[in-house]
Amino acid sequence: MRCEPTHPDRRKGRPFRTMHHFAYRNGILAAEDVPLTEIAAEVGTPFYCYSTATLTRHVDVLRAAFARHGSEPLICYAVKANSNQAILSLLAKRGLGMDIVSAGEMHRALAAGVAPDKIIFAGVGKTRAEMEEALSAGVTAFNVESEAELELLGDVARSHGRTAEISIRVNPDVDAKTHAKISTGKSENKFGVPYDAALPLYRKAHTTDGLAVAGVHMHIGSQIYDLQPFADAYARMRALVEALRDEGIALKHLDIGGGLGVPDRVGNAPPPSPADYADVVHRELGSLGLPIVLEPGRMLVANAGILVTEVIRTKEAPDKTFTIVDAAMNDLIRPTLYDAHHDIWPVNEARRDATPIQQDVVGPICESGDYLAQNRALPPAEPGDLLALMTSGAYGAVMSSTYNSRGLVAEVLVDGRNFDVIRPRQTTSELIALDRVPDWLK
Repeated sequence: MRCEPTHPDRRKGRPFRTMHHFAYRNGILAAEDVPLTEIAAEVGTPFYCYSTATLTRHVDVLRAAFARHGSEPLICYAVKANSNQAILSLLAKRGLGMDIVSAGEMHRALAAGVAPDKIIFAGVGKTRAEMEEALSAGVTAFNVESEAELELLGDVARSHGRTAEISIRVNPDVDAKTHAKISTGKSENKFGVPYDAALPLYRKAHTTDGLAVAGVHMHIGSQIYDLQPFADAYARMRALVEALRDEGIALKHLDIGGGLGVPDRVGNAPPPSPADYADVVHRELGSLGLPIVLEPGRMLVANAGILVTEVIRTKEAPDKTFTIVDAAMNDLIRPTLYDAHHDIWPVNEARRDATPIQQDVVGPICESGDYLAQNRALPPAEPGDLLALMTSGAYGAVMSSTYNSRGLVAEVLVDGRNFDVIRPRQTTSELIALDRVPDWLK
């Protein structure tokens, strides 16, 4: 297994690896055993590339972290992180369930072979039609986010002669200490039911025909590097479970969400390991004796994917250099939307030895916000060079658009020496064909 880089974990004094399988071989950056130059020559650029070995390794590491405590949680992968059908199928074959937030994601999960009873329907805006679709498909597990949703779901379930098993998503008002746009557990966030309102709402659910209380759900945010917010949230979850038990309301599981940060840049202290995280879960919730449901997304797929782009040209300005590449904000919006950092590696290893210069890496989109990196010290690049934007497997292709009439880029899955296109590059003709011109304009 080739994993790079390795950082010392200063909290535990033990090594912690990014656990990805992208490394230089014979002077060229490779995905597992495939040089990225070979993929670029066949499919063109830009393209997303995913590593099978990395994905499966991340699942194994997460399971092993909880197995140390005698726990075997149900891992429900957050489909929103990367919904490519090949990725879902790969994870389904590893026995994972799915966490979905739309009927579209439900159909993707079902098509990938996930059993309906391993699908959890989350999200703040479920419609009646989506509830009906889910119940008809056999999905009965719902994370409910408001009293109005609870009432609607009960009505839909009764009208279909079904019983929906529910967990109420409880907002613990805990600051996850992450970016404001990916924080979900504070009182001002739109998600969940206020903590003090949860117990009365559970009483109502417990006596509502068509509903069956199954669990408690919390998810406080994404890309979290501090374990204390998890501990604080789970302490509140434990107190709520104990209060529910005092009232005779039994539970089947605890859904603790996801959100553990991933290593996303060389040189920074790494986030807590999955083992560290599992220790917190066991300490705060283990005594309750309830099965755990996990909803990881980014943790499984972020470092399993990269975006490869080609340098078009460089442009000198008084204060910096602009490196213009063929990938853009429509392909990877995270730097613009979340101020996200992605390490950028030259595919040609020899480029790494050049003296870095201050530069912005930008795309062809007609927006000042079209950048992939700003004020970054990187080796100088030349037209035709390939660059890899690391940690792009989550919230990359899935959030892309066709702005400026740029087709969606190709996606590739690598397995050892094999690779295949798992989403073809969208052509301009295919993009235009999606539009319809009314007869009176022809």
